[in-house]
Amino acid sequence: MRSDVVKKGVPAAPNRSLLYALGYTKEELEKPLIGVVCSYNEIVPGHMNLDKIAEAVKAGIRAAGGTPVEFPAIAVCDGIAMGHVGMKYSLVTRDLIADSTEAMAMAHQFDGLVMIPNCDKNVPGLLMAAARVNVPTIFVSGGPMLAGTLNDGRRTCLSHMFEAVGSYYAGKLDEAGVEEYENSACPTCGSCSGMYTANSMNCLTEAIGMALRGNGTIPAVYSARLRLAKHAGMKIMELVEKNIRPRDIMTKAAFHNAETIDMALGCSTNTMLHLPAIAHECGIELSFDMANEISDKTPNLCHLAPAGDTYMEDLDRAGGVYAVMAELAKAGLIDTSLPTCTGKTIAENLEGVVNRDHNLIRPIDNPYSKTGGIAVLKGNLAPDGCVVKQSAVAPEMMRHEGPARVFNSEEEAIEAIYAGKIVAGDVVVIRYEGPKGGPGMREMLNPTSAIAGMGLDKDVALITDGRFSGATRGASIGHVSPEAASGGPICLVEEGDTIMIDIPSHTINLVVPENKLAARRAMWACPEPKIKTGYLARYAKMVSSADKGAILG
Repeated sequence: MRSDVVKKGVPAAPNRSLLYALGYTKEELEKPLIGVVCSYNEIVPGHMNLDKIAEAVKAGIRAAGGTPVEFPAIAVCDGIAMGHVGMKYSLVTRDLIADSTEAMAMAHQFDGLVMIPNCDKNVPGLLMAAARVNVPTIFVSGGPMLAGTLNDGRRTCLSHMFEAVGSYYAGKLDEAGVEEYENSACPTCGSCSGMYTANSMNCLTEAIGMALRGNGTIPAVYSARLRLAKHAGMKIMELVEKNIRPRDIMTKAAFHNAETIDMALGCSTNTMLHLPAIAHECGIELSFDMANEISDKTPNLCHLAPAGDTYMEDLDRAGGVYAVMAELAKAGLIDTSLPTCTGKTIAENLEGVVNRDHNLIRPIDNPYSKTGGIAVLKGNLAPDGCVVKQSAVAPEMMRHEGPARVFNSEEEAIEAIYAGKIVAGDVVVIRYEGPKGGPGMREMLNPTSAIAGMGLDKDVALITDGRFSGATRGASIGHVSPEAASGGPICLVEEGDTIMIDIPSHTINLVVPENKLAARRAMWACPEPKIKTGYLARYAKMVSSADKGAILG
C-alpha cells in the first residue's frame, strides 16, 4: 500500500507513534488509509451539511475495509462574497484548494481519497488536486438546494433574489417585496437551486466519470444523498484495490464528453474556466475553439434556471445527468466506451436509464436549440475569445449593435445602472476586472441582475474581462481575452464607440477604424494595480489569461 511508508517497518516507528497518538489502533493501520477531504464550514449554505456527508462516507469506507482519515478544504460562498472586495477572493481559492489538498495528500501518503465539495471553486479545485496527486479518488458533493416558494405559489431561487434588487431600484418592487424574496429564495442547505456554477460542476464531475450517478442532482436534504455518500465510501475501496486513478478516467475524450454534456445541460460559463484548468493538471490542453466545435453539433436539451423555470430537483426527478447522457448517446455525441469511477464504462452505466420527463430533458430529436448552451465569440474586441451563455439570451439579443458605456470597475457600473443612466440599446463595458487586473476576475451578478430586474435584459448587453455567475442571464459576455490589464483591445474602448455582437456567427467587434485604435494604444498606460500586497498581488503576477483557464504559471 502507498501508506506503508508511514505504517510499516522499524523506520516508520516514529510515524506510527504519531498515528497512535491520534487514537488509531494497529488493526486500523493495517487497512488502507483513505483521506476524506471535507469542505464543511458554517458560512456557506452548500457546505453546512457536509459534516453529515463526511460521516456517511467514513461509514462506507469502514464497511468496505478501509480506515478513513478526515481533513478539511476551504470554500467561499460566492453569493455572500458578491458585490464587494470579497469576490476578488473567490476564483483565487480554486488554486489554494488544489495546492493545500495536494500538500495534505502527498505529506501523509493516503492510499485513496474521497473528495466532498459542493460550491463553485471548491469542486474544480479538488478535481485539480485529484489530477495532480493521481491516487484512486472519488467525489461526492453535498447536493443542491430545493427551490423556494413565494406567497403566491411561484417558485423562486437566488437569481430571482438578485434581480429583485434591480426591480427595487427601478421602482417595480417595494421593500416588502424584496423581503419576501430574501425569506423565500434559499429555503434549505445545499448549492443554490438553478444550473449555476456549483451545480454545473457537480453535474460535470458525474459526467466526466469521477462521481456516482446522482452526484449532481440529488437534493442536499434527501436521505438518498447520505446513501450516495456511503456508496462512494464503499466504492473508493474498489478503486484502491483495482488501482483506478483519476488520470485513467479524466482523459482527453472524457473532457470532450464533459464539454458536450455541458452544452446539452446549459451549464454556467464558469465551466469554460474550470474544465481547461482541470485538464491542464491532467496534461491535456482544452482550447476555446473546441467549445464552439462541440457546441455547433450538440443540441441544448435543458433550460434550468436561470434560462428557464425548472430546478435541480426537477432534473433529478427526470433522470438526472445520466438521462441527458443517454439522449446524447442515442446520437453518438459522447464516447460511451470510457471508464468511470463505478468500475464500469459509460455504456454499462447507462443501461436501463430512462428520460422520465421530455419537457424538462428534451429528446435528442426535439431540443430547445440545435446548438449548445455556451458560445465563444471572437473579433477585434476579443482576439483570443470571450464567452456567453447563449441558452439564457433572449432571441432579440442574439444580434445587437449599440453604443459602449465604459466603466473601469464593477462599482462604477452598478452605480450608473442603479441611477438609471443605462438605457435600451446600450452595451455596458466593465474592464480591469480580469484575472490579473481585478485581480481575481470577479463575478458580475450584481450588474447583470440589476439590468434584468429593471427589465432591460432584452435591450442591453454587458461585456467584461471579468466573469459571470451561473445565475446570470441575458446578453452577458465575459472572459474577454486578452484582458484590459494585459493591453487587450477592451482597454481601448471609449464612451459611445459602436460595438457589434453576433452570437450565432460567434463574433464581437469594436466598430472603430484601425488607425484610431492605434492612436489610442500609443496613449494607453496600464493603471496601477488595485491591490499591491498579499495573496491577490502574488496571484496577479502568476495568473494566465481567462481563455487559458486562469491557471497559475
